Amino acid sequence: MIGVLDMQQISFKNVDARALITGFQFLQAYYPERLARCYILHMPGFFVRVWRLVSRFLEKVTLEKIVIVSNEEEKREFIREVGDEVLPEEYGGKSKLIALQDYTIRPLEG
Repeated sequence: MIGVLDMQQISFKNVDARALITGFQFLQAYYPERLARCYILHMPGFFVRVWRLVSRFLEKVTLEKIVIVSNEEEKREFIREVGDEVLPEEYGGKSKLIALQDYTIRPLEG
């Protein structure tokens, strides 16, 4: 599993460090081999301090899977690893972004 955390709309007011710690600890405890990589996009400057706090609670093996995309080389790696055919245009891919609330799942037959 490759996770993508887009922080473009994050402000200081809506950051919950405890929720981030809990989320990452949950992944490392219950799905340690599931998470191949987690890319963090558009990380605001103030979040560096929050990330320093959060990262103290994570194991080294989990931290090594997290990439903060902050330059063109990291962005190319992100696009290459995820695949431009499934990555939305907003992130450099060729696919269309579909909001979860706009996606319907057909009921199973039978």
